[in-house]
Amino acid sequence: MSKMRFLLTLTACLFASVVLLAQDKQQKPSDNQFEFNTSSVQLNVDDSSQVTIRLLDKAGKPVKQPFLVYARGNQASRSLTVRPRSSDSSGTLKTTLIAHRPGTFNLTVRTVGNRENRIEMAIPVEIAFPPLQKIDLSGVPERLFTGTTISLAARVFDAKNFLRDDAEVAFSSSDDDVASFDAFGNLTAHQAGKVTITATAGQIRNSVALDVAKNPVVNVALQSNVEQARTGDVIHFQATAFNKLGQPEQDAPIQLSFVARPDDDRGAPASGQIEPDGRFVADTPGLYTIVATSGPNAARATVRIVPRNVQQDIEVVGHGLVPDVFTSDLWVWQGVDGRDYAVTGTWVARGEAFFWDVTDPTNIQLIDTVTVDARTVNDVKVSEDGRICVITREGASNRRNGIVILDVSNPRDVKVLSAYDDELTGGVHNAFIYENHVYAVNNGQRYDIINIEDPAKPYRVGRFELDTPGHSIHDVWIEDGIAYSSNWDDGVQLVDIGGATSGAPFRKFGEAVNPEFGSVLAGSGSPSNPVKMTSYTYPSGWNHAAFPFKSQSANKFYVVAGDEAFPYGDNTFDYAPTIAAGWLHFVDFTDLNNPREVARFEPPLTGSHNFWVEDDILYAAFYNGGLRVVDVSGELMGDLYRQGREIAWFMPSSRESLIPNVPMVWGPQPYKGLIYFSDFHSGLWAVRLVPKGQKSSE
Repeated sequence: MSKMRFLLTLTACLFASVVLLAQDKQQKPSDNQFEFNTSSVQLNVDDSSQVTIRLLDKAGKPVKQPFLVYARGNQASRSLTVRPRSSDSSGTLKTTLIAHRPGTFNLTVRTVGNRENRIEMAIPVEIAFPPLQKIDLSGVPERLFTGTTISLAARVFDAKNFLRDDAEVAFSSSDDDVASFDAFGNLTAHQAGKVTITATAGQIRNSVALDVAKNPVVNVALQSNVEQARTGDVIHFQATAFNKLGQPEQDAPIQLSFVARPDDDRGAPASGQIEPDGRFVADTPGLYTIVATSGPNAARATVRIVPRNVQQDIEVVGHGLVPDVFTSDLWVWQGVDGRDYAVTGTWVARGEAFFWDVTDPTNIQLIDTVTVDARTVNDVKVSEDGRICVITREGASNRRNGIVILDVSNPRDVKVLSAYDDELTGGVHNAFIYENHVYAVNNGQRYDIINIEDPAKPYRVGRFELDTPGHSIHDVWIEDGIAYSSNWDDGVQLVDIGGATSGAPFRKFGEAVNPEFGSVLAGSGSPSNPVKMTSYTYPSGWNHAAFPFKSQSANKFYVVAGDEAFPYGDNTFDYAPTIAAGWLHFVDFTDLNNPREVARFEPPLTGSHNFWVEDDILYAAFYNGGLRVVDVSGELMGDLYRQGREIAWFMPSSRESLIPNVPMVWGPQPYKGLIYFSDFHSGLWAVRLVPKGQKSSE
């Protein structure tokens, strides 16, 4: 859970005027307030403007208290740079706004201190849309056959080369007798001839000449690789159009659709998804008939879809209660003595990390506590050899945060080996240990790479930071020498730190390395020279976590990109339930040139946090939606939740927790046949999946 992300998502509405959102509880509402030198800001893209902000008492005198200023709104960090973002203690700040992308945003200012006592205000910032400049058309063939229909796609760009999804496009034909459009941009050819098609948006247009020929197709064939499959299985259909000589007509457009008869006769809908390349997946059991049409010619193929039947019971094995502070991340490992241990962090509390003996998971024991100068120990990681633990610090009393390196060779007597805070004073939210290096997410802007070969004498060897406007980062995970960072609006970034030498994991399962990436795959990346390889962004800008996995069953390489958002508000400090939002995005990175989002997992009325994939099973924390265990075997497509891929779910509940009987699952880790997870309100849990046919022990 990102403290900064909480702050950025608490308010979803736009302010129409300057509104005071919070007041210091120790003072009357009118005692202190912010004053802007303007009530609103209007900018063009690439323009800048200076805004003066003062914190005043009721007499109009400056209050010597530091405060922060930042932009809010959809992809605000990429659209509007605010510099500087913090004041000194004078009570006055002159900040410069630089416009990068059009839209409506809020310039928000708040005092530094306890959430309960913060003062917050905002003014609207309007960045004007540049004029439209061009329309790109795609899906236009060299010729069209009579009786067939194609769908055209138009993308509108403005003078700053921004894609303008808000622009309405109208299609027209120069001769409707030859070819005509419907209201949705579908073009149907009626008779042979020549026609000009035109796309118009505002004052700009793009026209393309098209030949319409007599349709040579006399029949269509449709084949599939199976006749029966489970919900969630991807079936590949191949449709081919033939002329009267029995030869394939490669230019003939073929449209695919399906009709379904669900097994459930109580009004439940049959649903599925079919792609133009012939991939089909069904969400519910039943008979599905795929229809391929090319003009008046059609072919059909029917498949039976049966239930996936992966559901299992889940039962509690043990619980390590943390009753008085919020629990953050966890790590479970085998100690050098052969016993099993876990460490959990704490959030906005006393700077503690708790160490547990989980050798007997039915009797989880707290065995040691390490306390550092911090309010939050958000992340905890243990080295592969089980000797070193790194914990992160935020909210230190002297504002020098960074990381603390611990000797956990004896988890019953943990020793502090060193602390490292050089240029990490803004706070480290997440970290990862990989091959004697710590990758520390620094102040939400970059990750620093710290050598800990001698854990008593750590030193920096490198860093990775994006150069995009308003860039930020939340997390980093390392697998096979590739760093996967989660960068909110900038999405998932894949960076070579030495693992790309062999081409793994991007080599297509036995194929040669793509020569286009030879310089990267030759091993140019290292901890001291991290090299960006590829990335994937998505519109919400909620990218909070990422986890890579190789699907041997599908010959695919996926990265799961997780959201974090709280559009309905954060009730943590009211000690009341909070409802999260967001889902898991499955991105196919098998082709490094063309990462594609192919599937999602989206349970209702909840949102994702941290997750783990092992042996084609996803273990995911969904905050108020509990722990989710999901079958991610085979090729992935569509909404995995609707396909019956969920194996089990579990909602932890404890009357003694910090917020009683309110689940808020933070992060899972599969370990030795069990699933350990931390719950924000109640501490450390161990559960297990009950094998099919076996009764729960409870």
